[in-house]
Amino acid sequence: QVQLVESGGGLVQAGGSLRLSCAASGRAFSNYVMGWFRQAPGREREFVAAINWRGTSTYYSDSVKGRFTISRDNAKNTVYLQMNSLKPEDTAVYYCAAEFLGSVTAGLEEYDYWGQGTQVTVSS
Repeated sequence: QVQLVESGGGLVQAGGSLRLSCAASGRAFSNYVMGWFRQAPGREREFVAAINWRGTSTYYSDSVKGRFTISRDNAKNTVYLQMNSLKPEDTAVYYCAAEFLGSVTAGLEEYDYWGQGTQVTVSS
């Protein structure tokens, strides 16, 4: 069992930056692939980024590639999402997710644990 708690969301102007954090507790954090997803009102939850257990392999959706960076600190049981050059269309609830002993993937169904989400609002 893993508990995930996101933080760092908020209101920012277009072009600005935010850094999301996801703190994990429970089973060994380094056993998990970690991912970030987001869900805007009226839309399905979508993949944003993922990182392998060592932090050596990452994967991004086309919509955030070059603007967002995922990273992790296994000593702190935390995964981060640095978001730069934010756009109004990035507005959503952002969720952290964990996949036990898996591979980097964009598939929602592959992830075993989810956080409660943190709201990110980008104003134009």
